[in-house]
Amino acid sequence: MFSFLKKDPKKKLQQQYKALMEEAYRLSSTDRKASDAKTAEAEEIAKQIEAMG
Repeated sequence: MFSFLKKDPKKKLQQQYKALMEEAYRLSSTDRKASDAKTAEAEEIAKQIEAMG
């Protein structure tokens, strides 16, 4: 009945992925190592999203 109140786990992961990629982009001009770490985190989330279908 109140399905609009349920949180979609895939959507949450997509938002996390987007946030990590934006942070990685910001860091890319100042701290390449930190940027690479954020990109790696984002790729792990991308794998989870892909596994969900």
